Amino acid sequence: MRNRNIKERLINILQRITNLVVPASKGYTKVIIFLVVLFVYPLFSTAQDLHFSQWFNSPLTTNPANTGFIPDADYRIGVNYRSQYVNVLSVPYKTFSAFGDAQLFRNKLDNAWMGVGGVILRDAAGSGNLTSTKVYGSLAFHQELGSASLLSAGFNLGWANKSINPNQLKFPDQFNKATGFFDAGIPTSVVFNSTNTNYLDVQVGMNYAYFPTDNLYINAGLSIHHVNRPRETFFSNSTGFDDRLAARYIGFVNASIKVSDDVILNPMGYYSNQAGASELVAGGNINYDLSGDGKYQLLGGIYYRSSDAVIPMLGFQVDNIKMTFTYDVTTSSLSTYNNGRGAVEFSLLRNGFFTQLNGSRRQSLCPTFVR
Repeated sequence: MRNRNIKERLINILQRITNLVVPASKGYTKVIIFLVVLFVYPLFSTAQDLHFSQWFNSPLTTNPANTGFIPDADYRIGVNYRSQYVNVLSVPYKTFSAFGDAQLFRNKLDNAWMGVGGVILRDAAGSGNLTSTKVYGSLAFHQELGSASLLSAGFNLGWANKSINPNQLKFPDQFNKATGFFDAGIPTSVVFNSTNTNYLDVQVGMNYAYFPTDNLYINAGLSIHHVNRPRETFFSNSTGFDDRLAARYIGFVNASIKVSDDVILNPMGYYSNQAGASELVAGGNINYDLSGDGKYQLLGGIYYRSSDAVIPMLGFQVDNIKMTFTYDVTTSSLSTYNNGRGAVEFSLLRNGFFTQLNGSRRQSLCPTFVR
């Protein structure tokens, strides 16, 4: 997620600082600003959450009400991996997550069930080795409303840790005018109170699904992250900045439409807002049946993140295992520095059934190729 307001303020501050350090006429100013933003921006943007372009394949980080909300299975496990700024930074940003969730008590509750799950996230960002580790446990309740709709509500509770190596960071007051380079040996006025921070984190969310026929499925959800506004900082309280995590609001809508015996269309949209930073993604993908029974499927699609990137997707599904790849093609001003090359992302999901625990159930709430 891009926070343009923070970036613009940071760049303006760095512009004034570097103009004092090195005359603009020497041509160093833009170079210094760019380098410092790359080195220091992750430090000042710690209040911005991790995100995946394939948000639809990271259900528990999108909305805790997705826990156990599995239209075509009883349980699922998955992993996600994202790497970005490979050709800009010597240490690219890398994000990894692993999750699992399941439906319980389908044969004990009246047209309802519980969802339980968990997710682990790990992220390493930039030369300062800004590392995030987050572990969440999720719980949700799902109630069918009649025969064609479902209402869900859930929450998750987790522990988060962030650490940083200040020795690997460069600051504006460490620029050596004589050599024209940054010098880590020059003392900096930036003082860290700690290189580790830990906090408790809470998210809540709701979902609604509508499935009037075997050929149509519509789902929409809303979630609020960091409800408890935890403190996240490496500095003392005397900095004058609000170091509490801002609440993050996420809304999404998606549909699954069976347009023929061989093609299922999946349009979708996603919006997120946190501390003035917003992200809007829209697009879709198709599932194409290669085998006539849904065992082998080819997936392809394209998405657009507003004012930031075009995101093509390609994938393959064998039985209940799905693999998808996306590549962010940068369309923003950042393309000047990364030549349009954005993030590479991979997702691997597996769904399954355990009817001996859940009892009989409808095969799927969404369209399938089973004939």
